[in-house]
Amino acid sequence: MSASRGTGPQSGRGQGRERSQRQLRVGEEIRHRLSEILMREEVRDPDLLGRSITVTQVQISPDMKNALVYARPLAGDADVSRKAIAALNRSAGFLRGRLGRQLTIRHTPELHFALDESFDRAEALDRLLRSPQVARDLKK
Repeated sequence: MSASRGTGPQSGRGQGRERSQRQLRVGEEIRHRLSEILMREEVRDPDLLGRSITVTQVQISPDMKNALVYARPLAGDADVSRKAIAALNRSAGFLRGRLGRQLTIRHTPELHFALDESFDRAEALDRLLRSPQVARDLKK
């Protein structure tokens, strides 16, 4: 069963099968470590300086060689978000090296960053549910 924010074993982000306990555990460990690295502003990309980036989920491939990292800047419009994700992808090698020093797994996965749009979808759904047309239908 998927969770509303895409954090369950089967989050509805294109994965048709459940991830193993190891994939979930490694994904959460990478999420925590990346959050710490980004919080300490170790990445010196101009598009990331002074920005708070939230890492919402990490999906590890079954062979543990690739990690899809869903992230989102806390403030800014679509252009800022797009630039931040591009900057994270440019910094993926650096971040992978930092992770490799901190993780206790044999091979550190390649990092690929994508914008987490689940907050936008939740906001749109909330607006829809609060619209006058839906409120009218709910009163019937």
